Amino acid sequence: MDSLYNIFVRSYCLREVPDEEFHALIEDIYFTEEVQSLERFPQHSTVNRLNHITAVAYMTYRLAKRFNCDCKAAARGAVLHDLFYYDWHDKSWDHRPSGYRHPGFAVINARILCGGTPGKKEENMILRHMWPLTPIPPKYKEGWLLTFADKYCANCEMLLAKEGKFYRRFRADVNLCKKKAK
Repeated sequence: MDSLYNIFVRSYCLREVPDEEFHALIEDIYFTEEVQSLERFPQHSTVNRLNHITAVAYMTYRLAKRFNCDCKAAARGAVLHDLFYYDWHDKSWDHRPSGYRHPGFAVINARILCGGTPGKKEENMILRHMWPLTPIPPKYKEGWLLTFADKYCANCEMLLAKEGKFYRRFRADVNLCKKKAK
């Protein structure tokens, strides 16, 4: 299995080098206007929310494959985990404190997007992905994988903001990945 870092890099190359199996599991929700619109919202520093959910979903999917979990639920729950339509950096009290509240907003939006329920596992994954900030941990293995992937990717995204050694290595590795596609 690739290292976590390599999976993170690969997630930034999925447009140029698609993972057909991964895309087949998520394409009906990922390529909707609702999910694609997340590109306009900042997530962690210079990374927008669409890039964040793509990285988290791909990592969750790859980990689910590695640990023989439900890959479809893992990928789909991860795509939907941050499906909320506001900039959480805003000082507005309408959605503060976002770390605690956005999983509930994301579940409501996922239900609307999926025409009912996104699935029992997926809904639990979305609601519980902020553990331990939220008090109840995930119920399913796929939820634990999402929780881990979300934190790992968020940390990498914060390191990218520093534009230091990690940033330079990451950019070089992404460019190399994209060149291999040509």
